[in-house]
Amino acid sequence: MTRKTGNDSPQASTRAAEIVREYGPFAGSDRAHGVTHDGRRVWVATGAKLIAFDPASGEPTRTLDRACDAGTAFDGTHLYQIAEARIDKIDPATGDVLASIPAPGHGGDSGLAWAEGSLWVGQYRDRKIHQIDPETGAILRTIESNRFVTGVTWVDGELWHGTWEGDESDIRRIDPESGAVLERLEMPRGTGVSGMESDGADLFYCGGGPSGKVRAVRRPKGERS
Repeated sequence: MTRKTGNDSPQASTRAAEIVREYGPFAGSDRAHGVTHDGRRVWVATGAKLIAFDPASGEPTRTLDRACDAGTAFDGTHLYQIAEARIDKIDPATGDVLASIPAPGHGGDSGLAWAEGSLWVGQYRDRKIHQIDPETGAILRTIESNRFVTGVTWVDGELWHGTWEGDESDIRRIDPESGAVLERLEMPRGTGVSGMESDGADLFYCGGGPSGKVRAVRRPKGERS
């Protein structure tokens, strides 16, 4: 099932993103791809290492040597990590890969999120988000965007995703049924969003690609539909 979207919906609001803190770059890494939050720590995929850090102090607390060149997600127990054309299920305590499934974009995948028993996978240049079965990788449905899709996250029943084209990047809330854009947070020009994840409360943690930084962006309240 494919949900299509055109332009922003008439009620879409646009405002400047409020960046409240920056983290990194972290020692030994110069990239920030996928980002997730395990309830206490923020995890960032840096290419060859998954690094967990304390969002209060900004200090790294764990490092897992795993291929991690795109989106990252957490289901409450396990990490999921896009690595080339597959998605690895990882034990965060040991770093062991417990299972792998094919990524729907066959290497063109970007963001990754967990919600309601499914994985949600951004397709960068295809401008899509796929809901997939975490056991098999089967595509359950597809939402089409009108921008390149980077990070993906669900929070309080809302679907948000990052975009990044040239020097322009934003975070947008979309209708999960129609794909219509409901709200946009514009990042400063030249400040991109690669991976992103909500902390379940008031912040999005956003990977900054080649900057190696993770940025905390305030999630706006109100104007909910």
